[in-house]
Amino acid sequence: MADHSHQSGRREFLKQGTLAAVALSAGKAVAEEPIENNNGQKLLHPLPTSIQHPYKHVGIEYDGFSRYVPSRGNDPDGNYYLGKLVPGFRKAEDGPAPFEAPDLKKLPWEMKNGAKEFHLVAQQVEREFLPGYKMVVWGFNGSMPGPTIEVNQGDRVRIVVHNDLPEATSVHWHGFELPVQQDGAATLTQNMIPPGQEFVYEFDVHEEGTFYYHTHVAMQETMGMVGWFIVHPRKVFDPPVDRDIGLIFQNFAILPNQVVNDSWSMDWNWHTINGRSGPYTTPLVVRHGERVRVRLLDFAPVQHHPIHLHGHTFWVTGHEGARIPKSAWIPRNTELIAVAQSSSFEFIANNPGDWMFHCHMTHHMMNHMVQHVGPRMRDQQSVDEYLQNIDVRPEISIPNTDSSLQTPGYPQGMKGMSMSEDFMKQIWSRREVQGMRANWPESVKGLMTTLRVLPKDLYHKVMETEEPIEKGGIFAEIVNRFGTPGSYKKATMEMKRGKNE
Repeated sequence: MADHSHQSGRREFLKQGTLAAVALSAGKAVAEEPIENNNGQKLLHPLPTSIQHPYKHVGIEYDGFSRYVPSRGNDPDGNYYLGKLVPGFRKAEDGPAPFEAPDLKKLPWEMKNGAKEFHLVAQQVEREFLPGYKMVVWGFNGSMPGPTIEVNQGDRVRIVVHNDLPEATSVHWHGFELPVQQDGAATLTQNMIPPGQEFVYEFDVHEEGTFYYHTHVAMQETMGMVGWFIVHPRKVFDPPVDRDIGLIFQNFAILPNQVVNDSWSMDWNWHTINGRSGPYTTPLVVRHGERVRVRLLDFAPVQHHPIHLHGHTFWVTGHEGARIPKSAWIPRNTELIAVAQSSSFEFIANNPGDWMFHCHMTHHMMNHMVQHVGPRMRDQQSVDEYLQNIDVRPEISIPNTDSSLQTPGYPQGMKGMSMSEDFMKQIWSRREVQGMRANWPESVKGLMTTLRVLPKDLYHKVMETEEPIEKGGIFAEIVNRFGTPGSYKKATMEMKRGKNE
């Protein structure tokens, strides 16, 4: 059985704030004997002794799939293969898990005359894509994307849309089966809403699932006018999830000396998730062993997004149309999402660590891209190196002088953005990033964020306290518990500032 004295000792170390030192010196703790599941069966996968499982209503292991250890399961045709129907800790009678969209607020409502009444204001918005990089976009209620509308199946909703834009607009309720005059298709089903005026949409919601709202004027869409519209089912989906998270992926064309998007552009250089670019995107932080649902929406103007999650395999459980019958669920670790489509996937967070979660298109994994010629328009940049080689491509400095092994062509030397002290202070100011490696922001750019899977005590330390945490401390402790601490080397430098060589 597990060594409980070892567990209490480790928790005491954490309380005393000596996390990083313990992480790099204590060694890996593994149970000496197989731990039993809730039903008394011996577990197939040994568990680190630091894991506590106080839940009586759910098991540790299901037909060879472990809630706490990366595993596949015994039978690809079984219900629990890759965690397919493994329930979360939350009970169905607790109701649906609250929907979370990092960096976005929820739209409040009041019950009036039998309907949930929302007020949505279409307006110009200033959105800070990165610390200090404030862009002028269009959105709703001071936000881009707009605030989340969250209701229950069977609700009647009334949405009063106020138009504070300099031109007429309308709002479409994407995916809803509603009376035609409420659809919001500009001029086809209603007169446009003039500047300074409002329009009232009202309908019954018989569906459940992942929906969203957006302007139905094409150029306004490219300016960012979109928001979640989440409808929770009367009967909680089986199996219940502990987390329900939404991410909206968007692209913008904003030139280096501009703050306004070129809505006619066919090329895009700024990339945002819920209105922010990596590393300013807020990590998704979950507890080890939880069942997690992620809803992804591609609201890019013209580009698809292959979204990849590191360290886990998920089941695609729904699209913007509806939840998929379980017999048609597909296991993936990369989901291709086209423009105006959404996908939902679910997984058991059984692999602790800080995991990359990103679009896999290479041009979408960078910030503020410009043409691959000439200098970037940034502080601390010089044109001297380009003027020295006007007629020929500059040579690449490589240690290997064997001409047969030289890399053909001219790979661009990527010039980094200026990362000031204030920039980095804002990046590190959020609780969600505490304890990550000191140079983690170097790898998270553009349409990139992270999934942090933390054991219960480390989750508490990061998300439920204001306790100072050393950079790299949480990551190092996870390596100590679940990895090979003897070969681990902590980050050797902070995020590089200014010109990156």
